[in-house]
Amino acid sequence: MKKGVCGRVALTALCFCLMFSVYAGNQYKDVYGSGKSKIVLATGSPGELGLLDALAKAFNKKYDTKVCWIKAGTGASLKLLKERKADLIMVHAPDAEKKAVKEGWAAKRTLIGSNEFYIVGPKDDPAGISNAKSAADAYTKIAEKKAPFISRNDNSGTNKKELAIWKKTGIKPKGQWYITTNDFMMASLKKANDVKGYFMTDSSTWVAGKKSLPNLKILYRGDPVLVNTYHALCLPGKSGKNQYAAKFIDFLASDEAQSIIKNYGKSTYGEAMYNDADYAKKYVH
Repeated sequence: MKKGVCGRVALTALCFCLMFSVYAGNQYKDVYGSGKSKIVLATGSPGELGLLDALAKAFNKKYDTKVCWIKAGTGASLKLLKERKADLIMVHAPDAEKKAVKEGWAAKRTLIGSNEFYIVGPKDDPAGISNAKSAADAYTKIAEKKAPFISRNDNSGTNKKELAIWKKTGIKPKGQWYITTNDFMMASLKKANDVKGYFMTDSSTWVAGKKSLPNLKILYRGDPVLVNTYHALCLPGKSGKNQYAAKFIDFLASDEAQSIIKNYGKSTYGEAMYNDADYAKKYVH
């Protein structure tokens, strides 16, 4: 082979290797552990806020495993499981989860804990939602005032909950006041802070980020519809690598993992970021 051709072949091979390396490196947001057996887990805020890291470390001590985290909201996580690109997911969209189990491509649905949604907004509360009778009433007041409202618009569990509340109001939000981010929770919270708008955040992310959000405060909370329950699901079957996904779900339901969940955040923020499954089960229907 001529020298020039050899050079071009070598360059092409190098480019391919680099492209593969970039893809492989970017496929996972993080990898916890270095064990022989790999579990691919998709979730959003529990990974973003560090809870998954704490749980994975405790699990890996028991097994020769590593947990590879794909950062994805609930809708995307469900899609990854359906396409068998994830072995295990931690999500918060009960109706979609039940449908997945019924259709047969998800299994072992297990309650693992909860947090709640807060509707936060500018401190002067121009829409007056602090006096709202319900989450739907708060949304109605925001729409009537055409006050800036941030929507993730990403098919996440948060977005699904938001849309369900809008459906209760009978209002289809649109216009310049309705601002979409197509982004995760913390980024959307920061957007709300920047524009002094309203946003429905989960309590865990609020605890982690509130010190850097000077323009916002909690204005409405307490409607039972705002309780946010988390479940874990995995691929059907326990053979091969899937056995560790199933074991991880069993671990999540164990006393050890439940203690991690209900105490997570206390040492850093002075308050817990999640409730355990025992607390959450009263809100499961």
